[in-house]
Amino acid sequence: MLPYPTWLSPGDNAWQMTAATLVGLMSVPGLVVLYGGVMQKRWSVNSMMLSFVAFAVILVCWVLWGFKMGFGMPWHGLSEHGFFGTFVGKPGSVLGHAGEQARANIPLLDGAMPKLRFPQSSLVYFQFVFAAITPILMLGSVLGRVNFKAWIPFVALWMTFVYCIDAFLIWGGGYFAHHGAIDYSGGYVIHLSAGVSGFVAAAVIGPRLARDREIDAPNNLAMVALGAGLLWLGWNGFNGGDPYFAGANASAAILNTNLSTAVAFLVWVGWDYVTHRKPSMIGSVNGMIVGLVVITPAAGFVNGYGAMAMGAIGSTLVYVAYNYVSRLRPFRNVDDTLGVIYTHGFAGLVGGLLVAVFADPKMLVYLGIGNGSGFSATGLISGNWILLKWQALTALFVICWSALGTFVLLKIVGRFVSLRMSEEDMEAGDVAVHGHEVYPSDIPSLALPTGIPGWVAVPLGSAASKSGTGGGTEPPKA
Repeated sequence: MLPYPTWLSPGDNAWQMTAATLVGLMSVPGLVVLYGGVMQKRWSVNSMMLSFVAFAVILVCWVLWGFKMGFGMPWHGLSEHGFFGTFVGKPGSVLGHAGEQARANIPLLDGAMPKLRFPQSSLVYFQFVFAAITPILMLGSVLGRVNFKAWIPFVALWMTFVYCIDAFLIWGGGYFAHHGAIDYSGGYVIHLSAGVSGFVAAAVIGPRLARDREIDAPNNLAMVALGAGLLWLGWNGFNGGDPYFAGANASAAILNTNLSTAVAFLVWVGWDYVTHRKPSMIGSVNGMIVGLVVITPAAGFVNGYGAMAMGAIGSTLVYVAYNYVSRLRPFRNVDDTLGVIYTHGFAGLVGGLLVAVFADPKMLVYLGIGNGSGFSATGLISGNWILLKWQALTALFVICWSALGTFVLLKIVGRFVSLRMSEEDMEAGDVAVHGHEVYPSDIPSLALPTGIPGWVAVPLGSAASKSGTGGGTEPPKA
């Protein structure tokens, strides 16, 4: 007997599963604890639960129909050719024995890249964690008021009609990929899409309570730091896993990712000093995230100098957007809770355009055979203007499709269940939605003034106090 077929490379397969796990850890627990710490205390549990449920919903939908819509054979229901002939894949399950153990492949990319050397289940799971993190990133725009019951169906619909189409067009060999547009690990498919969709969702659902907007204090900065750290190092799998091989380009992508992030973090802190602000933990984490996002579409296409330049440029542009453009319409009129439109939307757009400037043709993603040329990208500084044109057109489509799709899907879901929590539930927060709070129940909060469910505080000296009734209900015994 043999442990695996001859086409399978244990090294490539092990790295692909490891990279997928690192990306999964960025969501669970990375974004879970980051959101749980950055929100006010009474929204901590709700923020974490919304993240967990999105992760679970996407996995089920992904294996039943989503993966093939993003990476399968094209659906020709509208046309055999052109854009509508290659804009989405045929839905279908990948849960049979062949779907899990056969050799992985992306049909429209056959011949455009080396044959993959791991099973389909590794590819399915790797792409799932990307599909899952996208709505969780979008969630950051609507925390503090989105209805948990509405979020569940919306996530399933959004993955199906927005994410899968973006993924097929750019990663699955669809129209934009066919015309040369590149997105190494998701600057457009993930971050630009999440930023735009989150902004539209925030506008449709409406703002948080006035007091939540006025006193927007994190409840646990240690959780924020832990979540941010998981994002930074988890991004090694995010960008390092996308060549699909444990080769030189994967190593370069990881190094470039960390270079861009370090430079962006330092530049953000520098701008804080230049503008006479104190370098806060929240602000610095934003700078870190910008560095991670801006290099994502370019990680394996640029050299180290390009990665550092992208980190500096991206951090500067997003800093200006976050602190100054946010005061202009329409941005000042929309309550984007965590500023996802800036740290992911703007940063993803900047990265997707800058890769067309800094792409180095000597940074080979795949090597050529014999006299054949390998696969790389050539940017503006190397004399190629065409890539910038297609990067801009692709960005325009992702922005428009994500905005339109999100708006329509929210309106559909809103006809069956309220998109927004009731005012009463928003006043109470976690206790109203989930029945408990993030910290022990003996700590008072706005939702539980006494800290004990069902126990009503009685003023000293009152008749009830003297009789020892304590509001009619005995507190639980220790």
